[in-house]
Amino acid sequence: MHEVETLLTGYGLVEGPVWDGDGLLFTDVPNGGLHRLDTDGSVSTVLPHRRGMGGVALHAAGGYVVSGRNVAYKTPGTTTVLLEPGDGHTGRSYNDLGTDSAGRVYVGSLEFDPLTPGADGPHGELYRIELDGSVTTLADDVALSNGLAVSPDERSLYHSDSRRGLVWRYALDASGEVTGRSVLAEFAGGTPDGLAVAADSGVWIALARGGVVAVVEADGTRRTDIPMPVPMVTSVCFGGTGLTDLYIVTGPEGAPQEVGGGVYRLAGAGPGHPVPLARVRREG
Repeated sequence: MHEVETLLTGYGLVEGPVWDGDGLLFTDVPNGGLHRLDTDGSVSTVLPHRRGMGGVALHAAGGYVVSGRNVAYKTPGTTTVLLEPGDGHTGRSYNDLGTDSAGRVYVGSLEFDPLTPGADGPHGELYRIELDGSVTTLADDVALSNGLAVSPDERSLYHSDSRRGLVWRYALDASGEVTGRSVLAEFAGGTPDGLAVAADSGVWIALARGGVVAVVEADGTRRTDIPMPVPMVTSVCFGGTGLTDLYIVTGPEGAPQEVGGGVYRLAGAGPGHPVPLARVRREG
């Protein structure tokens, strides 16, 4: 692998990295917007204004499923809410997203604002948005929901529970139903945040305030750590030709003021496992 390369700096808390086939999508949580970094280095804004987007998924029909104050399907100029607080669903907001090959969306709720220093609150929940738009609750005791991804064989769902300092492994049966939960990995240094799965089933985990990307085998063995130039490592995704590169996004905490949050790349880290497109119902 190569050295970590700096692509962009000067942003707020960068989250939600997704490779769309030709460029990298990412969000700026405090300043708003879904942005796109093209392979020529140019940056454009895909969805302006919306703040607090922690997770993004591409939809098979075009457009995006995004989190924040609700979970919504968005295209430029249109919004359809898929999940929001109320109707038996807890949470004041929603964080990272994941998808499976059927196109269902996994998302966790937050009961407090994790960006407020010293903030605390009750546990949130983990949901699956089904293809017909209905919602299934998979867990109701998630201390602080973050990264979500399904393993290549779709027998495991990985989920960062940041306040507990661990990544859960939910066992899935052939129909996608949860049959049990265990700890994949626990971290004493750094807080597990966003994550991505490689084609070899390794799990690549951003450790916020830890300054590294941890690589964990499917059995929980720590393979290696990738050191980063700033401490607030928030999320990762695979991208580039053949998904051979790892894109890493960061926040401004602990970084020099002129650096802030940014986007980095580790060439040759993959290949990654392709992230499936969302296919949940998008009509109102």
